[in-house]
Amino acid sequence: MKKGRAKEDRRARAQRPARTLVEWIKSMAVAVGIVLVLRLFVFQTFFIDSGSMQNTLLVGDFVFVNRLAMGSPVPLTGIRIPGYAEPRRGDVLVFDPPHDDTLTVIKRLIGMPGDTLEMRAGQLYLNGEVRDEPYAVNDTTTDHFDPDMLWQREILLGGPRDDYRPSRDTWGPLVIPEGRYFMLGDFRWDSLDSRYWGLLERWRFRGRAVLIYYSYDRGAMRPFPWLTEVRGGRIGDRIR
Repeated sequence: MKKGRAKEDRRARAQRPARTLVEWIKSMAVAVGIVLVLRLFVFQTFFIDSGSMQNTLLVGDFVFVNRLAMGSPVPLTGIRIPGYAEPRRGDVLVFDPPHDDTLTVIKRLIGMPGDTLEMRAGQLYLNGEVRDEPYAVNDTTTDHFDPDMLWQREILLGGPRDDYRPSRDTWGPLVIPEGRYFMLGDFRWDSLDSRYWGLLERWRFRGRAVLIYYSYDRGAMRPFPWLTEVRGGRIGDRIR
């Protein structure tokens, strides 16, 4: 009996590492699955690598994006999980722009369906009234006609005009069609946005930017700026 028990104990000890490895693999698979689900449908991380949203977002900011709010597409299918919220004027949103399928960008939602938008010498007018924009940065000293903006003729208030000559800081008034949205970067004099490439459909929105979770001065000359040039005061800031 003792010899039989000894053999069983040795066999159990030999099998224990294999069971431990299998359990570890199962735990890792579950953890990876949870992270993937959260990443695909709940949140996304986004790195700011251009200055088009200064000073709201700076180059070197890392941003959490709430994907659940706007809804998320199911990969490899035509299905989209509905979000719990609709886009709101003033939201900072991540989206796929219509002019380049390889890009994902971040801008502020300025024009909602049915809105009338106009800009005069850098001042934005919404439905005929001056829009207060404390987040906007502009420089109107180098403004000039831009032919890339001529697409706007199709949605001009009162209909298309042959004499329409829009510029970066003076354009409109535009009437935003149903189901379309107008996006602007906060750094108005250096932002490729709806002024140039047009309007957005609702399905292009990926999520709402909500929080800066890390930030460093990417342009710093010191070695390892992601460690030596951390902008501690920006970490944890909500995006408004």
